[in-house]
Amino acid sequence: MVSIKSRRAKVGKIKIVWSRELPAAPSSVTVIKDSANRYFLSFVVEIQPEILPETDNSVGIDLGISTFATFSDGTKVDAPKPLKKRIKKLRKLSKSLSHKTKGSKRYEKARIRVAKFHAKLKDTRTDFLHKLSTKIIRENQTIVLEDLNVSGMVKNRKLSRAISDLGWRTFRTFLDGIAEKYGRDFRVISRWEPTSQTCSCCGFKGGKLDLQVREWECLNCGAKHDRDENAAINILVAGGQSETLNGRGGKCKTTAKVAAANVSGAMRQQSVNPPRSYGSVGIPAPFRPGRMSTNFFLSINWEY
Repeated sequence: MVSIKSRRAKVGKIKIVWSRELPAAPSSVTVIKDSANRYFLSFVVEIQPEILPETDNSVGIDLGISTFATFSDGTKVDAPKPLKKRIKKLRKLSKSLSHKTKGSKRYEKARIRVAKFHAKLKDTRTDFLHKLSTKIIRENQTIVLEDLNVSGMVKNRKLSRAISDLGWRTFRTFLDGIAEKYGRDFRVISRWEPTSQTCSCCGFKGGKLDLQVREWECLNCGAKHDRDENAAINILVAGGQSETLNGRGGKCKTTAKVAAANVSGAMRQQSVNPPRSYGSVGIPAPFRPGRMSTNFFLSINWEY
């Protein structure tokens, strides 16, 4: 444990609540104050990256709204969605703030209550994303994620709140940073890959599907797919990883008679449009072990 005594000019000694021990003596420290009047100390220290033992596991991840993440092995993870569960309280606090005179003491108290509420939502979301991304990195050697146009998707008035409550971009940032720290391979494929339209069994492109269609049947091989799970498998394949032992390229075609019988039922569930062309697959540079800087954030309490 590194012994550090913190003291601020015109404030005095600072009582520090440590989130974790520092692995080495810090080279610099920054005091951060957020909108909820909370203070943090950010330390910059040099560490040696911890390389985890190699594993043969690879995973493709499809992100969604109803289900936060669907893995290529069929596992599904739900998000806590803190804003959706507490939206009524936020409306009540915002309404109380709007009734106060700007610049008054009561306005400042109401503003701090709203700021603390948003800070709690952020902490809940960040804690979930940190734990999930760390678990994924420790269990898999290669992680493949799809590039999403989040800034464009939040312009949809009906989905913007739900998308913002999930933290897709933050999740990708955590995966990228933790993968670099532990020597894992993190890949991001192009957003134009038709992962939801392609059959993960035979590679047939069935066309664009409506959002309400969660299960569909391939017109070529007759395989029935869960939309999210099928997309996760295609993401893994597009990232340069093999799918399964009985994967694409095997003998999974049906006869013309059986395929014709499936056309009428499948056409009611999906609208067949010309599929988009494949885009380039983005693969980051290989990991090079060496020294790196890490920020440690600690919550502190002021003592006057």
